[in-house]
Amino acid sequence: MDDDTSEQAFAELQSRNLGGWGLAQIGFGTGLAIYAMWVGILQPGFRKVPLKLQVPYIPASKAQVDNVMTLLKGRNGGLVDLGSGDGRIVLEASRRGFSPAVGYELNPWLICLSRFHAWRADRHEKVSFRREDLWKVDLTECKNITVFLAPSVLLVVTECLLDELPDDALVVAGRFPFPDWAPCRVEGCGVDRAWAYNMQGLYNHADTFN
Repeated sequence: MDDDTSEQAFAELQSRNLGGWGLAQIGFGTGLAIYAMWVGILQPGFRKVPLKLQVPYIPASKAQVDNVMTLLKGRNGGLVDLGSGDGRIVLEASRRGFSPAVGYELNPWLICLSRFHAWRADRHEKVSFRREDLWKVDLTECKNITVFLAPSVLLVVTECLLDELPDDALVVAGRFPFPDWAPCRVEGCGVDRAWAYNMQGLYNHADTFN
């Protein structure tokens, strides 16, 4: 993704009217993310995250969630959301039949918020949210993966996905595309856009240039 596209996406995020509840959640998640970073400094075992890889919490819009689900239509089995935030992608995936639906998130307060949302939606027994380092998650059995991550993080996670995902896996990115991957499908426009990546196609493309 070029610089102009990134700047446009960030500008749209800044100008979007999130509403009172959305702003409250951003304030809640961002403030508590600062606390989590502070804990990370005082407790080296927690996690040392380079500044360029720290992702601000911005809740996905309904349009973003719908676009992600449209790209996953027709697929089944489990779903993993890397950097699951407040859990809305995982909850919607569960509503649409994905099982198990699992979210991985480092911020402990967002994990609590996700579990509250799951309880309120009466889906707490059908989804799970785990506080785990994204780089240590075992992806070898994952067939459906969603990510809402910053471009700097997508560059790093690319290698993990290529190394571990099976050929028939589908990766869906929201808000920002993978910088070096060609999507097989795109849904929506502007900041609500989502990109789907077929791993078999990516592996074949890589083999062509090897």
